[in-house]
Formats: sequence, C-alpha cells, structure tokens
Amino acid sequence: MIMMPYPFFVYGTLKPGEPNYTRFLAGRTVAEESASFVGAALYSAGAFPYLVTEPDLAAPAERVSGTIISVADEDYAATLAQLDGLEGYTQGGTNNTYERLLVTVDAAEGARPVWIYVAGTAIQAEIRAGHLPKIPGGHWQSDSAALRFWSER
Repeated sequence: MIMMPYPFFVYGTLKPGEPNYTRFLAGRTVAEESASFVGAALYSAGAFPYLVTEPDLAAPAERVSGTIISVADEDYAATLAQLDGLEGYTQGGTNNTYERLLVTVDAAEGARPVWIYVAGTAIQAEIRAGHLPKIPGGHWQSDSAALRFWSER
C-alpha cells in the first residue's frame, strides 16, 4: 500500500519540547507550524493525553491545540512506523490504543490534511466511565513527573 507523506498533527508528548519529540522527531522534521483541530477534546492519562472527536466526548466548538510536523522524505517511512509503534496502532487492528486518522486541521496558511492519533475504542470506554479527566482548553503540557517517566523508558 502506497501512503501519501502527510504531515502529523501532534498534541502531546510528540510536540516540540516534549520527551517523545526528542526521541522520535528531532532532526527528522522539515517544517513545524502551530495548528488547531476543531471538534476535538483532550483527556488526561497523566503522562500523556488522548484526543477524541466523538460528539458525546467533544463539543463541536471545542478545539485542541498542537503542532503540524512535516518529516523529511528520506525519514518518513521509518518515522511513521516508529510513531505507529509508540501509539499502539496497527493498521486493521481491533484493539489499538490509538487509531491513526487522516483529518483536516486549521493552520495559519489555511486548512491542512494531516495524520492524527486519536483514542482507540478501549480508551474511549475508560473516558466514558469517568476514569480519565478532560483537559480544559484543549492544550496539554507535560509536567516534570511525566518528563521523568518518558525519559526513563
């Protein structure tokens, strides 16, 4: 299957300045720009967030802020495979931690198609059960405990 090299919309530990950016993206990017995704909300699992778009979990006017990351062509396939592994995503999988979707986000230059990782079915059930709190304002930033957790992995 041939895959278009769409950029990634990152909103958690893969954002610039966060621990997984350093591990998986630093030195591989050719462009980074601020963006937002309307109709989405974030829920916290402590050291990392989950993005959801389901109407019962995210209001149409809610917005998640993040960064569009464009990866160098020569690094794209390896980066995509590593990010899929990090996010617990397998194409066609039925028990994925995250699902990878092609969506449109808002950037300064207009709407952009991007890959995004959203909460999988089991995580959505945890959110609906009240086990993960909503992150007000749709902006996630790690704390020092989360940074220690990720740097020790």
